Amino acid sequence: MKQKILLVLIILLAFVLRFYKLSSYPALNADEAAIGYNAYSLIQTGRDEHGNPWPVHFQSFNDYKPGLYFYMVLPFVKVIGLNEWAVRIPGAALGVMTVLVIYLLAKELFPEIKFIIYNLPGRHAGLQFTIGEIAALLLAISPWHIHFSRGGWEVNVSTFFITTGIWLFFKSIKNPKFLVMSLLSFVASLYTYHAARVVVPLFGIGLVAFYKRELIKSSKWLLIAAIAAIIILIPLIKDLTGLAGISRAAGVGLFADSGPLSRINEQRGEHGDYLSLSAKLLHNKAVNYGLAFLSNWSKHYWGEFLFLSGDEIQRNKVPETGELYLYQLPLLIIGLWYIFKNVIPRNWKFILLWLVAAPVASALTFQSPHALRAHNMVIPLTLISAYGMAMIIKWLNGSKFLRVLGFGVIGVLVFWSFALYEHMYWLHMSKEYPYSSQYGVKELVNFASANQSNYKKIIVTNRYDQPYILFLFYMKYSPEKFQKEHQLTPKDKYGFSTVTAFDKYIFEPVNFDSIKPDNPNSLIAGTNEEIPKEANIINKIYGSNGFLYFKVVAN
Repeated sequence: MKQKILLVLIILLAFVLRFYKLSSYPALNADEAAIGYNAYSLIQTGRDEHGNPWPVHFQSFNDYKPGLYFYMVLPFVKVIGLNEWAVRIPGAALGVMTVLVIYLLAKELFPEIKFIIYNLPGRHAGLQFTIGEIAALLLAISPWHIHFSRGGWEVNVSTFFITTGIWLFFKSIKNPKFLVMSLLSFVASLYTYHAARVVVPLFGIGLVAFYKRELIKSSKWLLIAAIAAIIILIPLIKDLTGLAGISRAAGVGLFADSGPLSRINEQRGEHGDYLSLSAKLLHNKAVNYGLAFLSNWSKHYWGEFLFLSGDEIQRNKVPETGELYLYQLPLLIIGLWYIFKNVIPRNWKFILLWLVAAPVASALTFQSPHALRAHNMVIPLTLISAYGMAMIIKWLNGSKFLRVLGFGVIGVLVFWSFALYEHMYWLHMSKEYPYSSQYGVKELVNFASANQSNYKKIIVTNRYDQPYILFLFYMKYSPEKFQKEHQLTPKDKYGFSTVTAFDKYIFEPVNFDSIKPDNPNSLIAGTNEEIPKEANIINKIYGSNGFLYFKVVAN
């Protein structure tokens, strides 16, 4: 009963950390607005914002987002309306559920790892726990996991499905019927996020290699599961052979980076004969892009990324915070030491494979290390950290003095690290990274829509990411009308497009001196740099972080 109470408290902690002020912080970003508005469009018209009927991938900004999360959001939009809660509740809820699943996975994989925390000094009866409770607690307070649970991040849902699929696989060793649910969970992850399409097959190969005897015994259920998975995957496979697959790879894939190609020409030019056999064998696409992949892959294990500064992209990070807490470094070292100390148990072999394979999809892009695309890496790192913590607790239980001192030190380190992270997240993140999300746009939309009847045009700067979709979202603009009147721009160098106008709204760079004379009776919203001080400024739009984002001029 005490174990169950502890687990419930951990789940409640995970819930509070993910749902507290979920609708207001951080500000809704363009990708989240696209998810919500496209779900709204499906409800209203049966088509996405661009008129595609019930797609597998949503065209959106021509980045063709995997569709499952859109469909998960749809009933929430239907019931509670088009708002931040509707977009974020599914992701936050499955983030909480992942904390429960890692507990179940740890207990399934390592039931023999148990330890006792004594109630009072000198008493022999105590509280017996497993590695599951530690893993659940570490994931509940994990910076990496909290960050991507608090928002409409498809990757967080993908990690839930991957972890659930692996847990169900290990349950199927005792009860083969769980194989069907396991494969269906893996399939769901493929419909949720691009990176899963690379790493899930690698996990599948590992499971088959390590547990082939058990799978042979369960061949009947394996066949049923495989047939079900193949049937469900047909729409995805068909879609990936078209623009959905090509567009994404062209935009962010490793081959989109011309650096290794330029390096080939440079290296060959340093040979006496540019076309010599040695120049071709040593300096070519396979070698240079292979080295670029290995470099990208290895960066996900660097201490700076994991423990100090995290991702380079501001939207994916918290100031002065790594993806893990610094106290997890010794936990990982101790955990790995015990894993490698003797013959590595089979279950730990798979966790190590998971750790190695997790960043492969991220390494195949030109942005590395990447906390978003390597997000599922948090699960094996948490399990190994939990193992290290369990071993430390076993040491401490050997002595009353060590127990009191050790538990005190551990408690202080964990609480201080967690408190510092929360402080940096809530107080500093939006101020130090004011452009990490679309702060101020909601306030601008409210002002512009309330005054739009007074103006012929409303011109809004496109300085901030994809402003049109946030206007559609907050205005609850008619999807049927938008589908008929808008047009996507050609793709930029990263493969993305945008919408520059709908109705009376125009989204473009605000060159005030040239825009003003050509657009009488217009409302112009630009950045502080774009709008001169002497202009007829009728409002200044601040974000919830107190930062000035827009000056609004009545022309």
